[in-house]
Amino acid sequence: MNNSFDFCVVDEILSSYKCSQQAIIAILQDIQEHYRYLPEEVFPYLASKLGMTEAGIYSIATFYENFSLEPKGKYVIGVCLGTACYVKGAQQIIDKFCEILGIRPGETTADGMFTIDALRCIGACGI
Repeated sequence: MNNSFDFCVVDEILSSYKCSQQAIIAILQDIQEHYRYLPEEVFPYLASKLGMTEAGIYSIATFYENFSLEPKGKYVIGVCLGTACYVKGAQQIIDKFCEILGIRPGETTADGMFTIDALRCIGACGI
């Protein structure tokens, strides 16, 4: 475990949920909201504090698409590339964002401000 990582924020989050295993998803959401991703250092720490296995927590974090193990930008630009959106020009939209920001889907700008995510159907086809 990285001893230079400051766990104060994680401890506050754990305390707000009374270190409850049942709140693991909410705990992970709050940690990600603070750091903009789930740092690898939190997995063994959470496992020891919650009495869970590190693998169990990691499996939850990797099962749900809204969790990220890589840092995200302050602003995440999600472009749906589902069939209906693709047909309506979504690829050109994501290509323009990539051109303007100088990154590819899944990447974050060097200043940490923007991340572009290519999404599967988000259920907004009618819009």
